[in-house]
Amino acid sequence: MPVTALYRYPVKSMLGEPLERCRIDARGLVGDRTYALVDVETGTVASAKVPRLWAGLLDFSARCLGEPEPGIPPDVEITFPDGSVHHSGEDDIDDALSAAVGRRVHLATTPPDGAAFEEVWPEIEGLAPDAVIAATRVREEETGEVVSRFDLAAMAPQPSFVDLAALHLLTAATLDRLRELGPGADFDERRYRPNVVLDTDETGFVENGWPGRALAFGGGASVTVSIPTMRCVMTTLAQGSGLPRDPATLRTIAKHNRVEIPELGTWACAGAYADVTTPGELAVGDPYELRS
Repeated sequence: MPVTALYRYPVKSMLGEPLERCRIDARGLVGDRTYALVDVETGTVASAKVPRLWAGLLDFSARCLGEPEPGIPPDVEITFPDGSVHHSGEDDIDDALSAAVGRRVHLATTPPDGAAFEEVWPEIEGLAPDAVIAATRVREEETGEVVSRFDLAAMAPQPSFVDLAALHLLTAATLDRLRELGPGADFDERRYRPNVVLDTDETGFVENGWPGRALAFGGGASVTVSIPTMRCVMTTLAQGSGLPRDPATLRTIAKHNRVEIPELGTWACAGAYADVTTPGELAVGDPYELRS
């Protein structure tokens, strides 16, 4: 079965770019999450997982200018919500971004010491283990929703701006199953910010059974699946002008696909995280093989 889509997100929490081909290495998709906004006041890495502060990042989009090289921050073009276009190398890029988001921020290519991001827990039952939420709680929003703080890139090579792991996979089968279970909700693949979208001849939440297995791609690259992807409030948010807000997407996942992850508890999941075991090139249309 083939790869059906590839996505790169050069700036964390901004809209990214669809690709026809890309390279992957130990850090994931080359050029992915190369940049992030860091809150100057708190040192926290900005993430739309706290919508009150950062949902507006999903009204920006970013794309690499030219093919990025491993380990070298690419020149990135950022389109602001007002339609203006800026570049990562501009002397006043921090000022422009700060004015647009309403907080003093720095466009960084290296995470600060002790890098962390925050995440709000909406009132949806079954998203995450209560013990995890309690142990990571740093405050509550005015709505009473708990905000957690997590170390950045806990399962990825350092330094990195990914939330948890290097590469995010999602199958058409999972999206089709969610559409069956929540026909009134919007399960556009872009909500889930995958790097690689895969077709499959299986049905249901197939990634649940992939941890520990390898995917070998036609171009020679291979990855090993680690754990299912835990889902969060970000999937419910509006993204630019193309995707409206839709809390029903996350409620459907939390109701129908809660997965026990060894040593981490039970989470609402869709998709899977993976580590890159053999660097190489991926292309839309390439076949892949699932191996033991």
